[in-house]
Amino acid sequence: MIVGTTEAARILKISTARLRVLLSAGRVEGAYKTGKMWLIPLVEGEPTIKRGTRGPAPRWRNLKKPAKTIVHVNSQRIRQNQKHQEQLPVITVKTRNTNTYGHIVEIPGGCRVVYSPDKPLRCGARVWIETLHEVKVICKSKSLDLPTLL
Repeated sequence: MIVGTTEAARILKISTARLRVLLSAGRVEGAYKTGKMWLIPLVEGEPTIKRGTRGPAPRWRNLKKPAKTIVHVNSQRIRQNQKHQEQLPVITVKTRNTNTYGHIVEIPGGCRVVYSPDKPLRCGARVWIETLHEVKVICKSKSLDLPTLL
């Protein structure tokens, strides 16, 4: 049996405007248009509606890139240690807004060593190590009881 939009909307218990949206999207199986009138076939007493996709395609928010960690040797601290016979930590680990000083630094993941004499860092470093992995500062104290690495 074939019915029009008004009868099909009444059977589906939706408005005729909603049914016309489904028809124009091609979601009513077997429906066709003759002139200005839609003809909708009934299967077991009801029009068959195809399942639609829900909403627009997702646009996931771009997450922040992980902070680049920069490790470099502070030459001013080396000179200060030599001049005053001190043992201040000379390795600087920079992540976002923090500087951590240490005697030993462990970099567990991949990293790269950068030499850039033309474009030094703001602190003046021309050679540094960059990594996206977490850097572990092993020895931060002023005493030089350095652990042995195996």
